[in-house]
Amino acid sequence: MSTAAFGRVAIVHDWLTGMRGGERVLETLVRHLGEVEVFTLFHQPGSVAPTIEAVPIHTSFLNRLPAIRRFYRLYLPLYERAVECWDFAGFDRVVSISHCVAHGAVVAPDVPHVCYCLTPVRYAWDQGPTYFAEIAPPRIARMLPALLSGMRAWDVGASHRVDRYVAISAHVARRILRFYRRRATVVHPPVDTDFFSPGGQREGYFLLVSALVPQKGIRLAIETFNRLQRPLLIVGKGPLRRRLEALAGQTVRFLGWQSDVALRRLYRQCRAVVFPGEEDFGIVPLEAQACGRPVIALARGGALETIRESETGLFFPEPTVESLTTAIRRLDCAQFDVDACRAHAELFSVARFLAAFDRAVLDSGGEAPPDHGARTCTAPASDVDPVPD
Repeated sequence: MSTAAFGRVAIVHDWLTGMRGGERVLETLVRHLGEVEVFTLFHQPGSVAPTIEAVPIHTSFLNRLPAIRRFYRLYLPLYERAVECWDFAGFDRVVSISHCVAHGAVVAPDVPHVCYCLTPVRYAWDQGPTYFAEIAPPRIARMLPALLSGMRAWDVGASHRVDRYVAISAHVARRILRFYRRRATVVHPPVDTDFFSPGGQREGYFLLVSALVPQKGIRLAIETFNRLQRPLLIVGKGPLRRRLEALAGQTVRFLGWQSDVALRRLYRQCRAVVFPGEEDFGIVPLEAQACGRPVIALARGGALETIRESETGLFFPEPTVESLTTAIRRLDCAQFDVDACRAHAELFSVARFLAAFDRAVLDSGGEAPPDHGARTCTAPASDVDPVPD
């Protein structure tokens, strides 16, 4: 589709401090949408792909605060004010990529605002105690209930500023309906299946790729592989690295951040990828499958949409050492076809994402108004509207 159809686009992204799943989406959209400028709460120069660094990047006042890039979680009470500070005059369209406050950007009524929602902010709604337990000083921890209550109220109000929600998974669409009373179209994020591809000789190690933060299930994986005395390589960085390294036995190694080329080699050569946390989507399992490798995943969240049981991976039902151990032993007896893993990953290619995203963004005015009368609800998968390929 011609980029002229979109006009001049402002993309609002929560923050830019590294290349994770949301930043991969941002990179894809920057390449695709043409005349783009990025608005973000704070930015660490050089931390994201050159494609993103090359476009105009506007930051908020948070970018000037002391040690924002190291202690950004402690500035959470200021995020709501910061995301409301920009003027989008002269833009034809606003697209927010939001897992925190980006969807709360204030946009003129005549400018379409589509939110590509990675999730309603988890540490406000359902992971606050887990998320902050190991990183918040005691004084901050005592303030959390009031802080998170206020954030939930702001978050619901901010959701009314969006013309249309597009969710990364049916799992996230159900969360949007539950917390915001808004329906969402489902467009799964893209996987670079041209870059991530099979090759190389398989080795015996298992691989875990994740930010080193509390909610990712990394402790569970370490405890399991300590017990099994099986080799586990962990790729990623985060505030819990020292504590997690202290838990690790001799068969668990931390590799820190790795380049895409190095990560592809690790995917290609691993026995399987371990995905032990509940994720809203999770790009790692699909990158692994694109490289022909199976995945062992917790049977919750977005993994249920990206992994085919006994064909491209195995699920374990409970976040316990016993449950994960059983899945690893099942994997020892299973055979997975490289071509089947690869074919499944190709269903999430960049080309398919862009075609579905274009339809969702350009058709941004047809959603029924939200029901403000109910506070929460649950919804089965049939209550969300996937965009067909």
